[in-house]
Amino acid sequence: MERLAEIRALIARHVGPGGRTTPLPGLRLVATAAPTQPVNSVYEPALAVIAQGAKRAMLGERVFNYGAGQYLVVSVDLPVISRVIEASGKQPYLGVAITLDPAAIARLLLETAAGERVPADPDDALGLGVSDAPPELLDAVLRLLRLLDRPEDVPVLKPMIEREILWRLIGGAQGALVRQIGLADSALCHIRRAITLIRTRYAEPLRVEELAAVAGMSTASFYRHFKAVTAASPLQYQKQIRLLEARARLIAGPQNVAAIGFDVGYESPSQFSREYSRLFGAPPAKDLARLRSQTQTEQGTA
Repeated sequence: MERLAEIRALIARHVGPGGRTTPLPGLRLVATAAPTQPVNSVYEPALAVIAQGAKRAMLGERVFNYGAGQYLVVSVDLPVISRVIEASGKQPYLGVAITLDPAAIARLLLETAAGERVPADPDDALGLGVSDAPPELLDAVLRLLRLLDRPEDVPVLKPMIEREILWRLIGGAQGALVRQIGLADSALCHIRRAITLIRTRYAEPLRVEELAAVAGMSTASFYRHFKAVTAASPLQYQKQIRLLEARARLIAGPQNVAAIGFDVGYESPSQFSREYSRLFGAPPAKDLARLRSQTQTEQGTA
């Protein structure tokens, strides 16, 4: 409890009004004084620790609720619907997110015997997991946050603390998921290559066979593993990425809705509007008006 109390105090002091970034690369903070509306976004590989309040994340049909003293791990880029479900002015939602670097995890596995503990490519390896945070992990996260008050210590201590955080994760309840991130021959790594291709060429027609070849898998094996990790088929995943990009372009500035739909890969304006409505609850023009009429709280993994 003392660790969480100090983590809360540090987040509240450094997050700033509406701010999320910190001087420490890979470290993000968030504070929200009220529950939020559902937000569609792409969660990238990260560790999120909740210090106060609670949040809900939906991946496909799976729902994850996590609150104070719990952590969430994301292993690959995942389209997620999330919302803060517990927050108030007196007790705001407070969270911290730390980027997970596959290369750093790989180095740690190579230097230890931790990689030997990885099960053989489980078919149910969803790319997101929630667990209670052990005291050792909270202690390491706390020491990382303390560096915000001691910038002169950052060059020496930050790499050491980040390495410890990875080590605590590898040995914890989500260890198998975290270890898979760093293993070059894991199914997760192969799926990540296909996800990178989809996110790079989301506007282009992509065949499952082409994605399977990039992943180095048979079509059947690729499809099974992809859906297990992302809770979506490859084409469903691509559709979500397209629509998230379209929404970002709408918010960024005045543009022709039909032109945006065409740019993200839709040849039919009616199909674009229909699928946009299905994901966001309203057609593009109405959704944009709704977004502009309400105060939006920036959302992320934390």
